[in-house]
Amino acid sequence: MNDDCLKLTTYFGERDRTEDGLLGDELLDIYGDHRLEASVLLRGAEGFGRLHHLHTDRLLTLSEDLPVVSVAVDTRERIESILDPVLRVKRKGLITLERARMLSGEIGEVTLPVQLGEATKLTVYLGRQERASGMPAFAAVTALLHRRGIAGATVMLGVDGTRRGSRARAKFFARNTDVPMMVIAVGPGEKIAEVLPELGELLHEPLLTLERVRVCKRDGELLATPHELPGTDEHGLAIWQKLMVYTSNAATHDGKPLHHAIVRRLRASEAAGATTLRGIWGFHGDHAPHGDKFFQIRRHVPALTIAIDTPERTAHSFQIIDELTAEHGLVTSEMVPAFRAMSENGDEGGLRLASHEF
Repeated sequence: MNDDCLKLTTYFGERDRTEDGLLGDELLDIYGDHRLEASVLLRGAEGFGRLHHLHTDRLLTLSEDLPVVSVAVDTRERIESILDPVLRVKRKGLITLERARMLSGEIGEVTLPVQLGEATKLTVYLGRQERASGMPAFAAVTALLHRRGIAGATVMLGVDGTRRGSRARAKFFARNTDVPMMVIAVGPGEKIAEVLPELGELLHEPLLTLERVRVCKRDGELLATPHELPGTDEHGLAIWQKLMVYTSNAATHDGKPLHHAIVRRLRASEAAGATTLRGIWGFHGDHAPHGDKFFQIRRHVPALTIAIDTPERTAHSFQIIDELTAEHGLVTSEMVPAFRAMSENGDEGGLRLASHEF
């Protein structure tokens, strides 16, 4: 277990460019050149940012610049080594830097710190064509998590990234064996801890991260509200909050997928921004793992909507999400200790990690 792991996440548009090309390519070039342990570039389905322009793959005129999310994970030293080149990429978007715990290699019995006891987010990094127990590894992982009573899991398909320091990007008419993907799961800390050794035995080269979350709602039942937080910590660093809503295309509101209603209501409320990522497989609650096959036209897949904002505005956003998830969905909240907005004119604040405990 690595007790000092950092996760660097960027949110931007797929057509955002730098002087040398697409922003996504430049970021992944940095991750590849530094041979990061894990990074994934995820293409979103819809979302909006600070200018509140809606981008969605449902309408042709609004699908020309869909949201993109990149996630990079490694030791503190290696992530800190790429901060300068990443921050020199001055384009509009959002960057967050968060603490996590990383597990790799042989995974035995794990005792989680008290901070992870309430609820834990587990992320499993895999290759597209990786297999386990005679089936796709992502299906084997989600089946195991479901059997062990984990609250929910969503499989995200990457289009570019690194794994064990090697870069692989998706290409047409290729098997894309090593292109990374990730399984994001949420559950009670003790259940996550119990399943970790099994995941270690299931996977050939396990690579996992653990983060602290709070489960707020599950299938319409209100379990908790997001933490009440001040705007800054004791050192004056801004504190932000992240809401994550795990739903499915099958969950609807007024005849449309629930995640569409969430994004549009958040946009109308002038929230800072929201991004929906469409998964390929997953489950939440007692529902069995479900999804679709590659190249299937009609999709019955999970969706993950992410909203990051100030604590004050997050409280209002949660009221909207609480109303819309009266029957379906898994809702979690997280504290985001480091935050940076980017604009065409340069920085709007440096990227620093707050001092509060993981």
